[in-house]
This record gives sequence, C-alpha cells and structure tokens, in this order.
Amino acid sequence: MSDHQFQPATLSIHAGQIPDSATGARALPIYQTTSFVFDSAEHAAALFNLQTFGNVYSRLSNPTVAVLEERVAALEGGRAGVASASGMAAEAMALMTIAQAGDHIVAAGSLYGGSVTMLAVSLKKFGIETTFVDATDPSAFAAAMRPNTRAIFAESLGNPSLVVLDIAAVADVAHAHGVPLVIDNTVPSPMLCNPIKFGADIVVHSATKYLGGHGTTLGGVVVESGQFPWDNGKFPGMTEPSPGYHGVRFYETFGDFGFTMRCRMESLRVFGASLSPTSAWQILQGVETLPLRMVQHCANALAVANYLQLDPRVAWVNYPGLPDHPQHDLLQRQMSGASGLLSFGVVGGLSAGIRFIEGAQMMSHLVNIGDTRTLISHPASTTHRQLDAAQQLSAGVLPDMVRISVGLEHIDDILWDVDQALNAATDRS
Repeated sequence: MSDHQFQPATLSIHAGQIPDSATGARALPIYQTTSFVFDSAEHAAALFNLQTFGNVYSRLSNPTVAVLEERVAALEGGRAGVASASGMAAEAMALMTIAQAGDHIVAAGSLYGGSVTMLAVSLKKFGIETTFVDATDPSAFAAAMRPNTRAIFAESLGNPSLVVLDIAAVADVAHAHGVPLVIDNTVPSPMLCNPIKFGADIVVHSATKYLGGHGTTLGGVVVESGQFPWDNGKFPGMTEPSPGYHGVRFYETFGDFGFTMRCRMESLRVFGASLSPTSAWQILQGVETLPLRMVQHCANALAVANYLQLDPRVAWVNYPGLPDHPQHDLLQRQMSGASGLLSFGVVGGLSAGIRFIEGAQMMSHLVNIGDTRTLISHPASTTHRQLDAAQQLSAGVLPDMVRISVGLEHIDDILWDVDQALNAATDRS
C-alpha cells in the first residue's frame, strides 16, 4: 500500500496482501501446493542461488504463509518474518540461527515450561549452554553474561508467572555485550506490546495462542527488527560464507533481513518445521479480529481478577492489571493492556485448587491459552510438570497455582462459573 502509516487495526486486516491478481479475489486464497513451476532453467537456478525472489517449495515459502509472515512483522514493527509449525519451533529456529556449539544463552527463569526444557535440556545436547536468571532484575542478566554469550531470551509477559520484563533495560544489557535480545511476545500479542520499540531485536510468537485465537491451529512466527549489527564479530554464521547454502553471506547479501533469510534457508529449510498454507490461512482469520478480541480479553480478565481479589475463598491473585502487582507501573509504560491470563490460589491449597478445576462447568480444563473460550489449568502438574520444584518456583509456578486464560464469554457467565467452582473447592461437607 502507500507510504501512509496505517494503524494496527488496519494492518491486522490488510498487511501483506492485495486482491489476488489472477482471480480478483478479495479474501486471501489458500495456495495449497507443495511446489511451484519455474519459468526456465535460468529462473530455477536464480531462485536456488538466492539471486531472485520467488517460491520454489512450500517447505521454504508459500504465498499464503508469506501473508502471515508479513502481517505479523508489520504489527510488531519489524523488518521481516518467518512462520513455523508451532511456537516452540519458532523459538528453536530463532535461537539455533543465532547460536552454535560452544555458545551461551542468558534466559529469564520465568518462562513457559517447554521453553525451559528446550534451553536447559535440548539445546544443551547440541553444546549450547543456558544460564537462567531473575526476570525482574536487569542486573542479573548483566551478571550472567560471558564472552561466549550470544543471546538473551525472555518473555515480555511471563507464562504463567505474569512477570513483566523491563524490555528496555534488558535490551541495554544485551547491546552492551554485543548480542541480540530475543523476546517471546505471545501473551500480550502485538496489540498490547511491541518489544522492538523498546530495543528487542527478534520477537517470537506462538501463533497458536492469541494470534489464532480460536484453539484450532498450531503455528509460530519469528520477526526480525532489522536493526541488529550482525557484523560485530560474534556471529560468523551471518557474515561468513554459508557452507549449507552456496556460500552466501547472509548479512552482506540481505542486510536488514539477513537474519530472517538465514533462519529460513538454514533453520526452516533443514529442520523442516514448516507451517501449512491452510494453517496460515486459519491463523490469519484470527489476526483480523485480534484488536477487538484483545480489548475484551483484557476487560474480562480484569473483572475476574477484581472479583477474585475481593473473595475470601481466594488466597492470592496474580494479574499485572491490578494496581498491587509488583510490575504494574512497568506494564503501564510498556503495554496497553495486561492480556487475558491470570493466576490465583484457592484457600485450602493444592487440593482446593484441584477441586476448583474439577468443579468448573463452562470453563474448560486444558493447557492452551488465548482462546475465545475461558480455559483453566494447574501448571505444576501439566505445563511445568517436567521441571523440578526449584525450577517451578523460578518459573513462578506455585504448587497451588490455578491458571485462567479468560475468554470472550459474557463476564456474568464467567463469574458465575468461577463462583460455583469456588463453592465446590471450599465446601468440605
């Protein structure tokens, strides 16, 4: 479109797509194909040599998937994006594009359980070591940096800890040591937070959550800011000839989208965690309504948090939208809302929390977030079960924690179910 600066609500509908040139279709077509016809042998060679842009094989790129990549990049204020088959695949591709055997990562301790396992166990198998630190203390990130550190990884809003990261302060630490800040922005979504504005260099999303928004489709996205100087001597994979792709120098050749090109051609191409065109299309249906949904998610979650905070059957409530949350002021500076995720403990501890979950009628007991439906879970026994007690506490997971992903149902109905589930949890007769 033109040079006009469109608002996020408009970008969520239009970014990355124009009416189909072949048919005039206004809605995005699903290009459900594995491969694409070359114009000539010369054209095929140019595509494989990265001398021209175009589609070769849907494991690498696809017109439907490309719209999702461009749209999320536009919403994040980034230069370019790469989609993947899941949020975990997006995290893995981003970090494996940066780090190699012998490298070190500094990560926030308050992460989604799968992210902790990937960093502490899976990447360790490949010779990449991770140090976990207190996400609330930027100085802890600085203290953990080593000469071989190649990235800092954290969540903008922790899942399920709901710790608010001081993105600008941690970005300053990363850049002072010549490494990128990688932020998982899944929980707030681009509608509530844009980490790149505060200095993040790479943003990842589980598109399964708020971007898709309907609990139907797995997906992930990696977005590059286009601002990090990859030629600072620490990232030979970005500046030296690629042995896996015709000797191309990614940063020299592609500049401010060199990282995403390397992510696509070396990580996505080789490991194959590609997003299907149909899945991309389904996620895009969610992205189009994301601005409206996030407003209601935030409103409903705040109402639930206020209700729980005043209820004597509830021992504690954790929601960054409440004034007494320790990072409430920071959240207000960085985000336009506190998202739809909150946690609490029922008076009576773990057993009472289990009774609450089992007593719910409308709320669904499962381990997704960001759905139109209200979802509940017990993280210590599900998403973070593979972590030991110390790791769970570091991740902000208490034994009695009940996590609620507040949906879009009428608030009166959500509160009715919360109330009757609390009755079930605290009635020992």
